[in-house]
Amino acid sequence: QVQLVESGGGLAQPGGSLTLSCAVSGLIFHYYDIAWVRQAPGKEREWISCISGSGDSTQYVNSVKGRFTTSRDNAKNTRYLQMNTLKPEDTGVYYCAAEALDRREPDPSPKEFWGQGTQVTVSS
Repeated sequence: QVQLVESGGGLAQPGGSLTLSCAVSGLIFHYYDIAWVRQAPGKEREWISCISGSGDSTQYVNSVKGRFTTSRDNAKNTRYLQMNTLKPEDTGVYYCAAEALDRREPDPSPKEFWGQGTQVTVSS
């Protein structure tokens, strides 16, 4: 069973920092990229960052470049989103999502798996 479990959300002051974690299980036979997606109150989900399965490629939406960093710890099967210089507009529910390819299949189709989300609130 595939599970993605986010943690690390909470309340932060503007200018503060939080680190989100995404613990992945059930994808031992898969190559997978991890994306971070957030949903602000009353808005649609917004892609903000991703890290490739190999870890050698990361991307960020312009609004978080220079402030957020995504990384991974393979030994723990965990991905991280380090968020610095937080702003009130960073408030929202943050999700991690995996796009996975099963290496046991000769021509695998990508499958998506999502975590349950963690709330981040930036407020003074």
